[in-house]
Amino acid sequence: MKAVFAAALAALCLSACAGNPISDTDRLALYQAHAGAPVKQVRYLDPIGWDRVDDQHVVLEMRPNESWLLTLAGPCLNWGSGSPFLQVSTANGITLTPFDKVIVPGSQISCQIREIRPLDIKAVRAGENALREKPKAQASGT
Repeated sequence: MKAVFAAALAALCLSACAGNPISDTDRLALYQAHAGAPVKQVRYLDPIGWDRVDDQHVVLEMRPNESWLLTLAGPCLNWGSGSPFLQVSTANGITLTPFDKVIVPGSQISCQIREIRPLDIKAVRAGENALREKPKAQASGT
C-alpha cells in the first residue's frame, strides 16, 4: 500500500518571500548545521508542508516543530513541470525510510530518498533570521 502526500507550494512561497531571500547554498548549509544524525525511519504522518532546498534536498514538515531534511538520490526534482505539489510515496504508509520516493507530479522521474535527518527547527528559524538581517546590518555599516 502506498501513501501519497501532496502539499501546495504556498508554504514555500511564504517562507522564501519573507524578508531578504537566502540562497539555496546558504539554506542547505543552515539546514545541515542544524540536522541531527541520519535515521533509518520516521513515523509517517500527513505532512503539513514542504520546502525545496535544492535539486537534491527537501525539508518535510510533519508538525509545526517536527521537520526532516531529506537527501535525494541525485538532482532529480524537475520543477519545469510547473507543478505546485510534491508527492511522497511510502512502501507501507506508516513509516518513511531511505528506500521511499519523492515525486513531482508531471515529471517522469521519481527520486529515491537517500537520507533522513531530524531538524532543530528553532535553531533553523533563528539562523534564517540572522541570515536575513545580515544584509541589513552590512548596508547600515555595522
